[in-house]
Amino acid sequence: MNKLNLPDNLIRLRHEKKLTQEELADFLGVTKASVSKWEKGQNTPDLLLLPQLAAFFDVTVDALIGYEAQLSAEQIRCTYAKLCRDFASLPFAEAVEKTKALAHQYYACYPFLLQLGVLYWNHYMLAETEKEGRQLLQDAVHWCERIMQNCSDVGVCSDAFALKAGLNLQLGKAAEVVEALEPAADPCRMAGQNGSFLMQAYRMAGETEKAKSYVQVKYYIDLVNLVGDAMQFLSLHEADEGRCRETVRRVRGILELYQLEELHPNLSAQFYYLSAATFAAGGMEEEALEALRHFEQCADQLLQAEEVKIHGDRYFDLLDAWIERLPLGSMAPRDKSFIRQSLWESLSRPVFDSIRDSREFQRLVQRCKNNRRRGT
Repeated sequence: MNKLNLPDNLIRLRHEKKLTQEELADFLGVTKASVSKWEKGQNTPDLLLLPQLAAFFDVTVDALIGYEAQLSAEQIRCTYAKLCRDFASLPFAEAVEKTKALAHQYYACYPFLLQLGVLYWNHYMLAETEKEGRQLLQDAVHWCERIMQNCSDVGVCSDAFALKAGLNLQLGKAAEVVEALEPAADPCRMAGQNGSFLMQAYRMAGETEKAKSYVQVKYYIDLVNLVGDAMQFLSLHEADEGRCRETVRRVRGILELYQLEELHPNLSAQFYYLSAATFAAGGMEEEALEALRHFEQCADQLLQAEEVKIHGDRYFDLLDAWIERLPLGSMAPRDKSFIRQSLWESLSRPVFDSIRDSREFQRLVQRCKNNRRRGT
């Protein structure tokens, strides 16, 4: 974090101009003693003098006082990681206050404000009351709206638009989400072809390496989205046993074919957990237990890894540059201790009551308990 540093900046700028304190004082119409106190940090210039000082030294007021409203990508990542640890280790209210203080300090750093909204979305469920959790989501929506109204970066605004939709869904505001997204999400619109057009344009322009990199990233994202869409499909047909079985069979084939349990264990864990919950709710106990076995394997990969992060593999070998451009880089949006806690809580839900007394489920619960203890 950058702190205000007016005294050092005044000394540096005055020396660069080869001025004495007395000469600077004469220009501003103040005493030499006043300038001396400013440079020692014993006093500060009158607010109305700051523009004069900045103009004299040919710098902005922000540069004069050492204030930086923007954070670098690396600073954003480091700060996000620290706040994740705070939410995992500090009292919830204390972690929220630290986050709010940073939001106020960097209220014009829109990429950072966007990631604070992501942070709230990933941790609101830790609130002690539903009201506190909803307030966090509302604060994040407010940040998204501020970004969309004031930020000139089209990409950041687009991400804020999408994040706001997700937050509103969490708040139960389905009608608002439909109104916002329905026109742009129409699959009949040609905008869905933009990626293919861009890839072809790269090839026509002779930028083959760009085309290879772009198509691989798009291929990877489309694959992740396919599994995500299949999960939505599964949840919409949970009462149709045959369709559920077939959906799980097909998606498992995709996970195995593309080795997604290793490449993206978090996505795979989500799919297997939803499959287990769907099977358990439908009375398919053996299928539910099998899905939970796969769920545990994916969770173990996340917990045993030295660092939880997204990555490519030998097939998807051009993802690194794209991952590095992501706001959080390769880091996971939640701390590993949070994953341990979530794993334990996920098995405590009523949907698994029908298999709770089975020996295999009890062994799974015990292993999760052991994992949870290791994380404390």
